[in-house]
Amino acid sequence: MTTSTILLLLLSVVVAAGLSFFQYLYKAKSGSKVNRLLAFLRFLSYLAIFILLINPIISRKTFEVVKTPLPILLDNSLSVKELGQDVLEKELSQQLSENKVLKDKYDVQLYRFDADFQSGNELDFKGKQTHIDQVAQNLKQFYRNQNYPVVMLTDGNQTIGSDYVYSFQQNTTVYPIVLGDTTTFLDLKINQLNVNKYAFLKNKFPVEVFLQYSGKKPITANFSIQQGSRTIHKQQVSFSPSNRAKVVSVLLPADKVGVQTYKAVLSSSETEKNKYNNEKNFAVEVIDQRSEIALISSINHPDLGALKRSIEANQQRKVTIVKPNEIKSLQNYNVLILYQPDAQFKSVLEQNAKLQLNSFIITGLNTDFNLLSQYYNQVSFKISGSKENYIPEFNSQFNAFALDDIGFEQFPPLEHPFGTITLKENTNSLLKSKIQNISTNNPLLSFSENGLKRTAFLFGENIWKWRMESHLKTKSFTDFDIFIDKTVQYLASNSAKKSLVVSHESFYNSGETIEITAQFFNKNYEFDENARLTIQIKNNQTKAVKSFDFLKGSNEYKVNLDGLTHGDYSFTVKENNSKTQYSGSFQVLDFEIEKQFINPDLERLNQLASNINGKVYFPNQMNQLMDFLSKNESYKPVEKAIIRQVPLIDWVWLLVLLIASLAAEWFIRKYNGLL
Repeated sequence: MTTSTILLLLLSVVVAAGLSFFQYLYKAKSGSKVNRLLAFLRFLSYLAIFILLINPIISRKTFEVVKTPLPILLDNSLSVKELGQDVLEKELSQQLSENKVLKDKYDVQLYRFDADFQSGNELDFKGKQTHIDQVAQNLKQFYRNQNYPVVMLTDGNQTIGSDYVYSFQQNTTVYPIVLGDTTTFLDLKINQLNVNKYAFLKNKFPVEVFLQYSGKKPITANFSIQQGSRTIHKQQVSFSPSNRAKVVSVLLPADKVGVQTYKAVLSSSETEKNKYNNEKNFAVEVIDQRSEIALISSINHPDLGALKRSIEANQQRKVTIVKPNEIKSLQNYNVLILYQPDAQFKSVLEQNAKLQLNSFIITGLNTDFNLLSQYYNQVSFKISGSKENYIPEFNSQFNAFALDDIGFEQFPPLEHPFGTITLKENTNSLLKSKIQNISTNNPLLSFSENGLKRTAFLFGENIWKWRMESHLKTKSFTDFDIFIDKTVQYLASNSAKKSLVVSHESFYNSGETIEITAQFFNKNYEFDENARLTIQIKNNQTKAVKSFDFLKGSNEYKVNLDGLTHGDYSFTVKENNSKTQYSGSFQVLDFEIEKQFINPDLERLNQLASNINGKVYFPNQMNQLMDFLSKNESYKPVEKAIIRQVPLIDWVWLLVLLIASLAAEWFIRKYNGLL
C-alpha cells in the first residue's frame, strides 16, 4: 500500500469522525447513549464509503514449495509383453509411484507411451509402434527451463521416429530401467526388406533383404521367397560370429496384374527363441503400363532436368526430352509438356490438334504467345516486351484435385513477360501471381478441362528454383515431386469428373496408419463442405463389417482405420445425402514390428544415459535407484514467494458493513422517533 493511500485513509477517518460528530453530537443538548451510538454508526457508514472510493490495494504475501518434477515413463508397446516383462513393469511402476520418500521430495507424474504419449499408468501393452523420440519432444514442452530427472521403464526398441539417443535436453537426466533379458540367444532375423510399391507387367522388380544373425557358432540357413504355396526363389546363406549380416538381392518376375503378395522366409535347423522375425510379408502392385510423357523444348534450360527428375520420381512415369523438329509422331505419348512453345512447335501443335492429347504448357521469355493462342483458346494474352518476376499465391479454394500448400508463397519468383493473362470458362487456378506482394489477379498455375481434354498452364520459367528451395527447407525433394506428380496425374487421366473421389493404397502393413481420404463435389464441381461421408468395411475372410464416419479436413474428408487385423478388405464409401457411392479394396499384410525383438536395446539405452549424465538400471536395482533419487542433492524443492494484490472494493464484507450500519441507524432513529 502506498504512502498516499495511507494518508487518504487517515484523512477519511478524520473526516468521517468530524461529520458524525457534527451531525449527532455538536448541537445535541445532551450526549445520550442513543446519539453516541448513532454517531458511531454514521462514522462506520462514512468510513466504508470513503474506503470504497479510495479503493486501496491490499498485498498478501504467501509462500509455496515447488517440488522438482519426476516424470516416470512407462513403455506400453506390444514388444514389452512379447519379452514377458508386462507384469514386472506394472509392479515397478507401482513401487515408484507409491514410494513415500520420492513423493515427499518430487512431484511424481506418470506417463505411458507407444506410438502416442499420454498421461496415466493404465497399461494394456497393445501399442503397435514405439516412439521414444516423441516422448522427449513432449517433455521439452511440459518442463521448459527446468532441471529434472526422468525414470523410463522400457526395452529401448524404438520402431518409428528419429534416434532418441540425442533427443533429450541437456537439463534432463534420464535413468532407464531396462526391461527384458539381455542374454544373447541364437536368433535369425529378417532385419529389413526393401521393395518398390509398383512393378510393370512382364518386367522384373528388385527385392533387397537384410538378414541378421545373433549366435556363437557358424550356421547355414535357408532363405526363400514364397508366393502362396509356390517357392519362387531359394538359396543358402552362411553366418558366423564374425559374419553376422548378409544382404540378399533378388529379381522377381512381374507376370500378373494387380497386388501380388509374397513372403520372405529365413529358416534353419537350430532352435530359436523367437521365430516370428524369421518371416516378412511384402506386396507389390503390378501395373500393365506406365505413362509416357514427351517434354518438348527448342531451348536448353535447367527446368527441363528438374521436371524430368521430379516426374520420374514416380516409377510409373517415363519422360523423354525431345526437340519439336525431332518428333515424327505423338501417338506413343500419353501427356505432352510443351516448354515455351515458339515457331518450331507449329507441326507439334498441328498434330495435337487432331490427337487431342492432354498438355502441360509452360510459358516464359522465349514463348510465341500469338502461335500459342491459335491452338489454345482457354487463355488470352496481352503481353509486353518487358520482363517481370512473379511470386506465387496459393489458392485454398482450388478443387480440381487434392493438394496441400507446400510453402508456395516462400518460393523464389518465376520470370515471365509482363502483361495481362485472362482465363476463359472451365479453368481453375491453383496459384495466382503477385508482384512484390501486390496481387495482380493474373493466374500463375491453372488447369482447364473441356470434356475429356485437360490442359495445365504454368506462366513462368525457373521452376527448378522451386525444387531446390523445397529441398533446402525440408531436406527432401518429396513435397515438390508430389506436387508435380499430382499435376501429371491430373493430365494422365482422361476420365470425366466424378462427384466422389476416394484415395487409398492397395495394401498396408499391419500396425501402420491406415488412412483413406475422400472429396465430394457438388454439381458445379465445388468442394462440398456439408457432405456426410461414411465408409463400410468388410473383412473378406471373417465377413465382419464395420462402419465409420469421415472427418472433414482441409478440402478433403479423412477416416483413420487403425486397428484392422491382417487380411483382405473390401469397402464402400457413401455420401448419405446424394447416395453417391465408391467401392474399392485393399490388403493389410501380416507384419507386427513389435514382435521382431528378442532382447532390449541395451546399447542405445547406455548411449542415451551417458549423453546426459544418467545411468542405466535393471529391475533388481530398483531400490538403489529410489535411494539415489531420494538422496540426490541436485534436485531440491524451491520455495516461491507469491504476492497477491487484492483491491478492497472486491471485499464483500465491506459492503455488508455499510448496509448493516445504515440499516441499524435507520432502525434506531425510527424506534426513537427521530425520523
